[in-house]
Amino acid sequence: MKKLSIHDLYTLEQYHNVRGEFRQRVLEHKKRRQVPVGPIATLYFEDRLTIQYQIQEMLRIERIFEREAIEEELESYNPLIPDGANLKATFMIEVPDAEERRRVLGRLAGIEHRLYVRIDDLNPVFATADEDLERTNEEKTSAVHFVRFELGSALSTPLKNGAELSCGIDHPEYRHEITLTDTQRHALLPDLD
Repeated sequence: MKKLSIHDLYTLEQYHNVRGEFRQRVLEHKKRRQVPVGPIATLYFEDRLTIQYQIQEMLRIERIFEREAIEEELESYNPLIPDGANLKATFMIEVPDAEERRRVLGRLAGIEHRLYVRIDDLNPVFATADEDLERTNEEKTSAVHFVRFELGSALSTPLKNGAELSCGIDHPEYRHEITLTDTQRHALLPDLD
């Protein structure tokens, strides 16, 4: 999947004019790419469109219009776009109550390394997590992680040919697996081109 360049982005003025329509299109797109894994963990699979939206929103909120600053945002976010051999996602542990969230994150240290995808009944492919910076320490994990599932052509081909795709977590304190719907699976297939 092609990385974003400054020429792919709206200027602040252009974005102001199209934001409502663009936002609605992205939110519909994201719904098909969201996979809950158990009651409190969710994978939000990223692609070129979701990352463009994140960059556009950052530029809008921070009122960034200088070319150098825009290039810095692109440099930060482009690594989250799949490159054809992998799936990339934002992994979130979602517990609304702050005190309960603190306790849960303490019990789930290292969960980001026990996150996997499985194609049909093949061996799971575990996530490579937080390549930009470490988000877990001995006491707790973070509520947000950036993960990559490296599939390569050996696993991408069966998936493109209709194989089932599951996402799961195999952590001593949290074990769940879910098989993606056809809609979810089809939404992720372009990531592998």
